[in-house]
Amino acid sequence: MDYHLPILPTTVVGSYPVPEWMERLKTDSLRGRISETQLAEVHEMAIKAALRDQELAGIDIVSDGELRRDNDIDYFLSRLPGVEIAHRAKDFYFDYYDVILSRPLPSADGSEFIWLADDFSFILSQTSRPIKFSFTGPFSLASRIRNNAGVDQHDLMVAIAHRLNAAAHALADKGASLLQIDEPFLAGYPDQVENAIAAINVVTAGVSVNWGLHVCYGNRYARPSWEGHYDFLFPAVLEAKVDQLVLEFARKGYADLPVIEKFGWDRKIGLGVIDVKSQQVETAEKVASRIRAALDLVPAEQLVINPDCGLRNLSTAVARGKLAAMVNGTAEVRRSLAPLSIAESTLTAEKLTQGA
Repeated sequence: MDYHLPILPTTVVGSYPVPEWMERLKTDSLRGRISETQLAEVHEMAIKAALRDQELAGIDIVSDGELRRDNDIDYFLSRLPGVEIAHRAKDFYFDYYDVILSRPLPSADGSEFIWLADDFSFILSQTSRPIKFSFTGPFSLASRIRNNAGVDQHDLMVAIAHRLNAAAHALADKGASLLQIDEPFLAGYPDQVENAIAAINVVTAGVSVNWGLHVCYGNRYARPSWEGHYDFLFPAVLEAKVDQLVLEFARKGYADLPVIEKFGWDRKIGLGVIDVKSQQVETAEKVASRIRAALDLVPAEQLVINPDCGLRNLSTAVARGKLAAMVNGTAEVRRSLAPLSIAESTLTAEKLTQGA
């Protein structure tokens, strides 16, 4: 589908706030108090509301808010054949399972993560806007497995990556054009970047969509898990078969942008302009100033505007306010840019896919 996107298109990273009533119902489902059918209906209602919020805010590229997922890990590992989870009840649905690998994973049959394509199909039925569909990457998933099998960690990552690649093929077949790999654990293991990039390239292999790679410093319970600078990604990330880096800047500041310029990243940058670890709603003017700071180093055609990370840990009211500020601040910068021809100021989804 040929979507027309403005210059500086706005999007989200992935997750959206989980209402308190939904938290209770999801935890109840893990304790056997409501059926899977009832929970599926809850998920669909919440996703519809999240999409509507994004549309009302004026977001150009929307997501389902990852509202079917307990967290960024368990939604995938709990369905991975060959792992053991002794205790599946949780005190709180967002807690992580203790996932154990006692023997090598069985051979992949291509269906392990295939349900992701059905998740996408539901979103496609609910919105006419371009969709970003995200999933957790092989490095972070492998990092959360207690590897008692003695399997080489890189081999474990690659085994997971092949399964994600099969899911990506299925997503593309359903019409997905923008897929994002999330690696929230990578910043904690900077010495593993080359291995992680190799596994990411297994995920993207042969799937002709626009690929994003999101790397942050953690967003567990609205707190960073690590600190540092994005220079750890380079030069290894230059070998990543992705079209866009989606990075955290609003909380940390923009000191890392010269590093990205120095190493010659010439593809898209997903510019974090909203601090998701703060409950304070930015003003449109603050957002505009952050975008302008980036424009001193990166051309507007290379930027996509997004929050630092997912919005899960915010209240819905705060998330709405932040998205509105992001859209309004971006619009302010668009108006202040030198006049462009229609051809220059409008990007199609095809061009975005190509990293134009």
